Amino acid sequence: MTTTGDLPYNNKAITPWFSPLTPDAVPIDTPGFWAILQGQTLLLATSGGSPELPHGQLPAGCLPEAEPVGIGLWQGEPLRAARIAVDNAPPPGFEVLPFFGPDLRLDERLATLAGRASQILHWERRNRFCSVCGGETSRIRNTWGKRCTLCKEIHFPHIHPCVIVLVKRGDEVLLIRKAGAVPGRFSPIAGFVDFGESLEECVQREVREEAGLNITNIRYLGSQNWPFPSQQMIGFLADYVDGEPTPDGVEVIETHWLKGDAIPATSGGSRSIARWMIETYAIQV
Repeated sequence: MTTTGDLPYNNKAITPWFSPLTPDAVPIDTPGFWAILQGQTLLLATSGGSPELPHGQLPAGCLPEAEPVGIGLWQGEPLRAARIAVDNAPPPGFEVLPFFGPDLRLDERLATLAGRASQILHWERRNRFCSVCGGETSRIRNTWGKRCTLCKEIHFPHIHPCVIVLVKRGDEVLLIRKAGAVPGRFSPIAGFVDFGESLEECVQREVREEAGLNITNIRYLGSQNWPFPSQQMIGFLADYVDGEPTPDGVEVIETHWLKGDAIPATSGGSRSIARWMIETYAIQV
């Protein structure tokens, strides 16, 4: 059985090829690879046959929305990340492929790298200015931190913990449909950790709020980095105690007890811990 450590978007998926570095540690004048994002797609060179990361100079016609950021080494060479506008047409010899969603043409290695670049660029874009006084920030050497040039406040990347729980009742599991999700696409209950909560307390609250159920025997399954934009998904399994599944009508519009063979194939989302939990504890049991 695979573990969550093997899931895409976690470091393990790119460890053989990628060495993470902070921007000041990436050689400035040495040619290397590019992770160029356009929305939730990755720009790839196709002239050599199989799609690969652009190498050498920034491809002609690509206009970064901000200064490119060195994020590490790819196959031993500098790797820089940049984002271009959605209306910036790919130059000849290049194409864009999604790194998020049901389109799986991009392999897990490059999808994970694109997710990493997206997470970093999100941090860079959101933290050019201090949230305390509005002053411009500068980089703290050898870290991803920023220091305000005016009030000297220090800021570090914000990784948001989010629990996700599969509730079991015999051979059934509880799945929900979120508001805005397409019909037939279900997922386990999930939500962000609130002030003062342990992870287990968050699991109990989310199940109670979104489905009106009481649960017990909460156990940890694993975790996944989720760079959309910057979550840490922490998975749990729990047992049903009592209550009738009742959607809250705001975040959740459907709740169902389902057995493995009745769970739609679209449930959980591709490459996600949600899908791994469903397959491991509801379908393959």
